Amino acid sequence: MEKTKKITRTIIVILILILAFLAGSATYVVHQKEYVAVRRFGKIISIAKNPGLYFKAPFIDDTQTISAQIVLFDIPKSDVITKDKKSMITDTYVIWKVVDPIKYIQTLNAIDARAEERIEASVYNSTKNAISSMTQDEVIEARGEQLTKLISEESNSDMNGYGIEIVQAQIKALDLPDDNKQAVYERMISERNNIAASFTAQGEAEAQKIHNETDKEVAIVKANAQKDAAVLEAEGESAYMATLSKAYDTVEKAEFYNYIRGLDALKGSLKGDKTLVLDKNSELAKILYGDFN
Repeated sequence: MEKTKKITRTIIVILILILAFLAGSATYVVHQKEYVAVRRFGKIISIAKNPGLYFKAPFIDDTQTISAQIVLFDIPKSDVITKDKKSMITDTYVIWKVVDPIKYIQTLNAIDARAEERIEASVYNSTKNAISSMTQDEVIEARGEQLTKLISEESNSDMNGYGIEIVQAQIKALDLPDDNKQAVYERMISERNNIAASFTAQGEAEAQKIHNETDKEVAIVKANAQKDAAVLEAEGESAYMATLSKAYDTVEKAEFYNYIRGLDALKGSLKGDKTLVLDKNSELAKILYGDFN
């Protein structure tokens, strides 16, 4: 009886193990940032892209996991030639990810090393095409967002066929060969100095123009002020003469005015040791001799 119980327990354990094995063979788990391809006799029958627990046919279906994460790939430095036949050295990095796992498996067998070989070739060709369409000065001016956009768009159109998206292909360093680096720097400095001199000359010309216009405005204001002053002075003299004429408009007032003026003149003439020679009919002679008739 005891032997029968042992056999029964053994059979139950074996059955549990078999069921566990079958359950493990019939299910698979998809984690965050990954794809899982289900193959049946080597052919892809489904792709699971969302995290969770999935079922498959046990012993018949196999699974293949592909990363869906963004990958940073540093491309080795390479030489490129500009439109004006100048050599430049580019140091580029690429950010890429798998967006179509079926194409990725079918073309590259989901091998990242093969993918990066293809990415390196594609990005190099895109960089060469972009830079060869520009002069060296244009390349230097376009470095950054403009050049990144050109390279990323062209390499993306090529890598779409492999189920890969180039998120960004950017030149992190753009340098010149050592043999002509100094000559290029000197030429760039000379060009910048010429631009600076041009701006300085324009500024000086504008300053002189403003100065001339200011002098002209000052001269006009000054002339108008002098004109207004002369008009006011003439009006004042006219008013003075009118007042004076009104004050001495009778014979008695006129004689008194002449008398006062004569005294003032006599006072001024007699300063110091002087001899006066006067006409007997002059106002001074009349004052001295008391002839007021």
